[in-house]
Amino acid sequence: MAISRRNFMRATALAAAGSASLRAPAWSAETGQRTEDRPLFVSTWLHGKRANEAALEVTQKGGSVLDAVETGIGVVEIDCPDRTVGYGGLPNAAGVVQMDACIMGPAHQAGSVAALEGILHPISVARRVMEKTPHVMLVGAGARDFALEEGFATAPTITPEARAAWEDWLARQEQPSTHDTVSVLGLGANGSIAGGCSTSGWGFKMPGRVGDSPIIGSGLYVDDQVGAAGATGLGEIIMRYCGSFLVVEHMRQGMSPTEACAAAVQRIASSEPAGEKLSVNFVALDREGRFGAAGTDRGFVYSVTTQSSSEVREDSVIQELDGHEGAHSY
Repeated sequence: MAISRRNFMRATALAAAGSASLRAPAWSAETGQRTEDRPLFVSTWLHGKRANEAALEVTQKGGSVLDAVETGIGVVEIDCPDRTVGYGGLPNAAGVVQMDACIMGPAHQAGSVAALEGILHPISVARRVMEKTPHVMLVGAGARDFALEEGFATAPTITPEARAAWEDWLARQEQPSTHDTVSVLGLGANGSIAGGCSTSGWGFKMPGRVGDSPIIGSGLYVDDQVGAAGATGLGEIIMRYCGSFLVVEHMRQGMSPTEACAAAVQRIASSEPAGEKLSVNFVALDREGRFGAAGTDRGFVYSVTTQSSSEVREDSVIQELDGHEGAHSY
């Protein structure tokens, strides 16, 4: 559903991708996008549904919401159909897969890695950075050396399909356009909040390029007194505005997650050059169990999972803003 800068409205269509084994959704029309069911997991894109469901299983076995987020993202890191995350992700211009990830939990704990090569689960390395070092971010060879010291095994991260896509790109030298992530946000039964983000980055990017995904406050931000937000789209735009932090700050000021995501998109678009194709999308949840999403990409969907339901939703606020053309980023 397209809307102008001045007016926006929520679409109400629901995707039919919910698990048949689960009961009817717990969303309340009177309170908007909100559920009393805990734990709650919200993630970007269709592939986020599998991440959410794996995360839910962890909490059902007694794991923390931080454990759950790590595990859920790890599922997508080894099997991402659109080749934007982890193993099988599109390589950089030199034919090397460089992966980025971050994780954030209670009390503003955070860890991230960028331009990591040859390690299967960057989200898990990011968590080790958070828990085992005095730092927040490690990059490149330093991140890889740390991962090896922590016992992570090396693994080939480029598939034959991804290599073939790179070879085709080399032959045509077209501008790459694939640049998405998996962002997973979790609200635990005890009120704890955590989130994570992982990506193989912009397909055929310059070696060493880092987008918003591993940047705390850009691709992900968690404040367990307020809520959490995650981003997907073109990192070069999102990171210039600390996008996920902006969403959480809007929630701190009283906006619902949907309103906060939409306000962040509008704020970014208001400063971007007219006519530039935006690819900026956010998901968010708050401590009250409210959740929502907004973005510029017409194909943008997000996934929501609780103990009673799991589905892919199409009711994000999709905005076409004056002077901008909604992008297709997947």
